[in-house]
Amino acid sequence: MTKNRTGVSAARRNAESLLNQSMRRDSNLKQEQQRQYEAMVFKMAKLRELRLAKEAADRETTVSTPAPRRSVKPKSKRSRQT
Repeated sequence: MTKNRTGVSAARRNAESLLNQSMRRDSNLKQEQQRQYEAMVFKMAKLRELRLAKEAADRETTVSTPAPRRSVKPKSKRSRQT
């Protein structure tokens, strides 16, 4: 009977060990995914900030300098060929 209990407790220890390893892997994976998500959010915020700054600079440039006047070319009269 003691031999049977030892076998059961060894099997239980193995199962608990495997479960703990699996839980650790899951935990590490979730932490890594969270880090990647935070890095992506930071990168997107930085890019958005740069885009908004560029758009503001472009607006400021277009407001401060008037557009160059284009000369209007007269349309040439071509005879229609049939």
